Amino acid sequence: MATVLVTGGAGYIGSHACKALRNAGHVPVTFDNISTGWRDAVKFGPFEEGDLTDRARLDAVFAKHKPVAVMHFAALSQVGEAMQKPGLYWHNNVTGSLTLIEAAVAAGCRNFVFSSTCATYGDQDNVVLDETSAQMPVNSYGSSKRAIEEILRDFEVAEGLKHVIFRYFNVAGADPEGEVGEHHRPETHLIPVMLEAIDGTRPALTIYGTDYDTPDGTCIRDYVHVCDLVDAHVLGLDWLMAGKDSRVFNLGTGSGFSVREVIEQSRSVTNREVPYTEGPRRGGDCTRLVSGSTRAETELGWQPKRSTLPEMIGDAWRWHQTGHYDK
Repeated sequence: MATVLVTGGAGYIGSHACKALRNAGHVPVTFDNISTGWRDAVKFGPFEEGDLTDRARLDAVFAKHKPVAVMHFAALSQVGEAMQKPGLYWHNNVTGSLTLIEAAVAAGCRNFVFSSTCATYGDQDNVVLDETSAQMPVNSYGSSKRAIEEILRDFEVAEGLKHVIFRYFNVAGADPEGEVGEHHRPETHLIPVMLEAIDGTRPALTIYGTDYDTPDGTCIRDYVHVCDLVDAHVLGLDWLMAGKDSRVFNLGTGSGFSVREVIEQSRSVTNREVPYTEGPRRGGDCTRLVSGSTRAETELGWQPKRSTLPEMIGDAWRWHQTGHYDK
């Protein structure tokens, strides 16, 4: 059993990670400022409220709980906002992460699992994206995540900070048992936005761009179920605890689906029509992002179990109908 500090543990992916850690016999300690997360999502271990830029607060939490590892999810992540407010993203994501890393090293906590993103690769169409692909981010979200990866490498050289970096593709779905799910303020992710359009809580889904160089003109993305994703993080923790070297892993299924394909599958799963309108492209959106890596499978032993469109949409639909956070 290990105590793990989970930053952003009150958020979408972080709360699912806390459940996976608890189920694996660990103690997840959520550290979150509740700016985008939810207190109601903290169900699987202790909660410490605080901001990553507050070094004194971080030092106190490390001293109190003595975690052996950090699992770092806390970040701003909206592509549109990142294009408009780069300073906000560099300050929140990079400064906060640097402060966290320095606090971890000072506390002697030298195992670090980092939530990165395929956005660090940028718009590389018709390229098989694996962990050796060039990183050419096109927005400050991807740039800030790439910078944090570089900080981790520097701290490994200087301080022996071992790390596992996960570069996600599109995360979807919800806990099949309905204990936690996806709820953003505002909601920007395709599947929950689509479900809001289906049940009438928003007028319609907007398809941003229908003139991409894809078979149906809409963006193509690689979707991975949130429960499969956090299972990989537990395996990444095990990797570090076994004393293995720092490593980068893509987390995707290798299958890409267009926005129109997701809409069609949602119509089938929910048995309802999906109201939508067509709008212009958003700045910073790439045409096609699909993982071409099998490293997580071959080295970590990671096997996605729920990452099919019907299961991801079905779990998200059940959460959307029954789950909610009040605060």
